[in-house]
Amino acid sequence: MDAIFFEPSEAQALVRETARSYAQRVLVPVAGRLDRERRFPTAYLRELADLGLMGVNVPEALGGAQAGAVSYALAMIELAQGCASTAVTVAVNNMVAETLVKFGSPELQSRYVPELTSGRFAAGSFGLSESHSGSDAAALRTTARRDGGGWVLNGSKQWITSGDRAGVIIVWARTSPAHGAPAKGLSCFLVEGGASGLTVGRHEDKMGLRASSTVSLAFEDLRVPASAMLGAEGQGFAIAMSALQGGRIGIAAQAVGIGTAAKEASIRYAKERRAFGKPIGEMQAIRFMLADMETELDAARLLTLRAAGLKEAGLPFTREGSMAKVFASEKANRACDVAVQIHGGYGYIDEFPVERHYRDARVTTIYEGTSEVQRLVISRDLLGR
Repeated sequence: MDAIFFEPSEAQALVRETARSYAQRVLVPVAGRLDRERRFPTAYLRELADLGLMGVNVPEALGGAQAGAVSYALAMIELAQGCASTAVTVAVNNMVAETLVKFGSPELQSRYVPELTSGRFAAGSFGLSESHSGSDAAALRTTARRDGGGWVLNGSKQWITSGDRAGVIIVWARTSPAHGAPAKGLSCFLVEGGASGLTVGRHEDKMGLRASSTVSLAFEDLRVPASAMLGAEGQGFAIAMSALQGGRIGIAAQAVGIGTAAKEASIRYAKERRAFGKPIGEMQAIRFMLADMETELDAARLLTLRAAGLKEAGLPFTREGSMAKVFASEKANRACDVAVQIHGGYGYIDEFPVERHYRDARVTTIYEGTSEVQRLVISRDLLGR
């Protein structure tokens, strides 16, 4: 990114334009139908893989675009404007691929990452949350015990994006007792979709992101080889936090994209809708709403790209990622709320897309770390903890 004008480089702009073109040409026309039918976007994910968007920040040697974290954020903003459900599926796939690149053995990388980036796997999944431990990830109860040359997993996971579609799932489990330090007893494993001992639960009937798949997973004496462990035994919590730090940039980008789509729809509507003999866009109340939306979303975009730039440069970005996530998600929710208000009664029905944007935006303040968790991360960093 240009340090003065915050404009993307030529390579970054190319990734952005690729994502924008596909989102506007292909995803926008079908997003409403995918949402109503709750239909997983399988065919579109394959096409996105062909465009290099299922592994934007993954090395070329493993089938990725190797375009960097900034390019990834720019692409996610564009895809979320087109279809937020598709965008979240792409985001999780990218996060899984990046985690494998960073912590997987060369054998795991060469075996699984190209499957994720090429689209041969429909998606990858991130198996951390459990029914009783969302924000408190260290309290998870899934266990892994040694058995001969491998491990046996037992337990369950909740709210797993693409869990029924995933070719590979990164699963966190407890490999040693807590003994007062629960985070130190967690390890991380790679589980293939369809493995013996893996059961997929019901599809969640969600408020938004209805075209993405969210399920529970159960593990009953599921065996994995010792080579399926990512990192070292007991390193699981650190791996999870590392993945989530980068994931927060993706969620911030998604939020900016959803909010921007709601803003653009509101601008179109304000120009076309007439009341009291003139377009409602000529009324000061509507103009001020639009001005606030633009200002807040632009600030969210800059925070997101700053965090992505720090990540790409190999610099610490924990606080900046949390700042981007909490600000972008909350301002996107506000933008969608205002968009519904601008549309009036039409904003409350699915004849216009802002109703869907409003539902899709809501979860961005919750998943991959609630707004409250982000504020905790930011304040701890400020206070030197």
